Amino acid sequence: MSFWNVTLKLLEAAKFTVGIFFLTLIIAIPLGIVICACAMSKFKPLKYVTQVFIWIIRGTPLMLQLVVVFYGPGLLFGTPIQDNFLATIIAFSINYAVYFAEIYRGGIISMPLGQYEAGKVLGMNRAQTNTLVIFPQVVKKITPAMSNEVITLVKDTSLANFIGVMEIIVTAKSLVSTKAIIWPLFYTGVFYLAMVGILTLFFKWLEKKMNYYRA
Repeated sequence: MSFWNVTLKLLEAAKFTVGIFFLTLIIAIPLGIVICACAMSKFKPLKYVTQVFIWIIRGTPLMLQLVVVFYGPGLLFGTPIQDNFLATIIAFSINYAVYFAEIYRGGIISMPLGQYEAGKVLGMNRAQTNTLVIFPQVVKKITPAMSNEVITLVKDTSLANFIGVMEIIVTAKSLVSTKAIIWPLFYTGVFYLAMVGILTLFFKWLEKKMNYYRA
């Protein structure tokens, strides 16, 4: 099989990899805010339940979570998830939302109390202080940690092959078994490196844009 044909096959499969990546971010970023708010809630039952949930998600492998989401409903309720791509998005979104929530929480609690007091002195209410003073600083503080998680997500998309999603790795393995050539499996690294390279450049640009404020 020619190099060009293999490239076309992998590019076709890349749409699933890119789809998992972007859909996970679209869901996980706002969901992480909700989880963070629950984890920091003054309502203790909600806070403790959320903390246990975070502990479970952070303490178990993403691959196991994929298995639970894909096979769990069928085993427990007799209604299995038919779409393995949907199961992947659900598992990835929950997993990354939890990690994003912890990053948000770390950024928020790192802010000195004097920032809130300064906002109060200036006549701002709590919402204005959070929006105009705290939020811009938190965003800058958490950008490096968020960039690491987002780049990790690119590589974690390969785990979707465990439940049969036709992403790049599955396609390469199929070519290896049907065409008796092993190099397509190594060639997939080029696609991951390209995506990670683009994201790295983007986050470097973003960090430079936020250099207007130095903590």
